[in-house]
Amino acid sequence: MKKYFGTDGIRGVVNQGNITGEHFYKFGLAAGSFFKIKDKKKHLAIIAKDTRVSGYMLEPALVSGLTSAGMDVITFGPIPTNGLAMLTRSMKADMGIMITASHNPYTDNGLKLFGPNGLKLSDKVEKRIEILIDAKQSKLLVPVKELGRVKRLEDGNSRYIEILKSNFPNDFDLKGMRIVVDCANGAGYKAAPKILEELGAKVFAIGVDPNGININQKCGSTYPQTLRQGVKKHKADLGIALDGDADRVILCDEKGAVIDGDQIIGMIATRWHKKNILKGGVVGTLMSNLGLERYFEKENIPFVRSDVGDRYVKETMQAMKYNLGGEQSGHVILGDFTTTGDGLLVALEVLFSMRKGTKSSKLLKVFKPVPQILENKEVADKNIIHSKDCKIAIKKAKELLGTEGRLLVRKSGTESKVRIMGECHNRKLLAKAIQVVSRSCLLYTSDAADDLLCV
Repeated sequence: MKKYFGTDGIRGVVNQGNITGEHFYKFGLAAGSFFKIKDKKKHLAIIAKDTRVSGYMLEPALVSGLTSAGMDVITFGPIPTNGLAMLTRSMKADMGIMITASHNPYTDNGLKLFGPNGLKLSDKVEKRIEILIDAKQSKLLVPVKELGRVKRLEDGNSRYIEILKSNFPNDFDLKGMRIVVDCANGAGYKAAPKILEELGAKVFAIGVDPNGININQKCGSTYPQTLRQGVKKHKADLGIALDGDADRVILCDEKGAVIDGDQIIGMIATRWHKKNILKGGVVGTLMSNLGLERYFEKENIPFVRSDVGDRYVKETMQAMKYNLGGEQSGHVILGDFTTTGDGLLVALEVLFSMRKGTKSSKLLKVFKPVPQILENKEVADKNIIHSKDCKIAIKKAKELLGTEGRLLVRKSGTESKVRIMGECHNRKLLAKAIQVVSRSCLLYTSDAADDLLCV
């Protein structure tokens, strides 16, 4: 079991626990030392971040640790997470580090880590870095003449945009299209409007005025109401909502209907299957809607579920040799083009499919979802799900649903929450099953923290 890393790097409340300048220095020193131990040559780390005010505190601490271990560093400032992953690979860096807490509020921050191939670091590597975090720091410091050097580059977004464009034919353009894009006041606030405008679209941008504390605040993929309003106001052909680090995307069709990651995956899989470019099948997660699974069965498209988290989706894709996977939340991985979720790339793939005048409302509803309830309960101890009372309640809830539905209870990998998800066509039965788990198990719950989502 890992001590510092969760399902997607490190994440938490700023100036608490691991999200302090002191800990980021230790992490930088440990990560830099890990590569130094592998061989004595000079190594390079590149760093990007989203727009949180805490990034200005945490980035220098991280840089200090890396250079103290003898690693050279290039910083880029705010660019999308997958932009960093792409640049890590194209620049032949040893490590890419994204300072972000993704869709979380500005009070949180954290790290996402990528290796030289642009893939997120494996559990094995993270565990080895954790050992070095707890090691005696004085043993990791290099002599003065071996200290790393630091350089700032301002063209990260431009480099990222050119890589994105290279994935599409030269004649691909968006002329005549009206697009609303909500950048969540986050890492994609420069790149997303810019590439859409360069491709010829009429762009109406939302969430492009970050002030350090408004990231994900009533905007972005976790708050699609703002996107819906924008699409209706500007009579747009499509709405695009990113999250804080732009690795997620939620869409809105021209009628104002919100389109989640499952529908996006279903659409892309269907098109790729017809074009014979879908390799193997599709990877979803334990949270993927049952309706998507049944749709793929009908279409004879193989479908497997991984653990929740885009890193686990990618690992399963690699193991199965599949080139498409993702999550309902909007993390979608186009395996032939990238190594992790990229909201902007996925949006461009959808727009590429709309070139011949197809309405987004027709294109993006490929299956009928099974009614789903997701309840996030804030708890004092996430391990409560292993308690006797909770196990009894989960068993009772599953018996209530029987063969008509599905229940999943899991710990959040990034927050002090337990996530309860149920699916069933019988909505009353579904609500009752969720209630059994919620009330009987989560004894240390703050009701004010509940976040109920019905699909």
